[in-house]
Amino acid sequence: MEYINYVLIALFIFFISYRFIPIKGVQIISTAELKNELKDTNKLFVDVRTPGEFKGKHIREFKNIPLNLLAQKAEKELAKDKEVIIICQSGMRSGQASKLLKKLGYTKVTNVKGGMNAWS
Repeated sequence: MEYINYVLIALFIFFISYRFIPIKGVQIISTAELKNELKDTNKLFVDVRTPGEFKGKHIREFKNIPLNLLAQKAEKELAKDKEVIIICQSGMRSGQASKLLKKLGYTKVTNVKGGMNAWS
């Protein structure tokens, strides 16, 4: 019985830490680095927060495509030959979005660390 508890604790720790492991092939930048990237018109900027969150506060260069619609809208609205920079509120949803875009075949994906919480 004690062995099962150790296994459960180990699995719990693995799944929690797995969420924080960087995604292979996804670059991570700070909001300070993002400020320089915003000048590059060859990059696509996507905010994966809800429309309500986006309406409340957003960065002008970013297009709002909520995470729950990203899979169906990506092919139509995002070119695979351009770098896609993703932001959300804290960095968690943009991490999920980055994984999704990599699975869909996007090769240049960048996640903004800390999201809008870190933007000043």
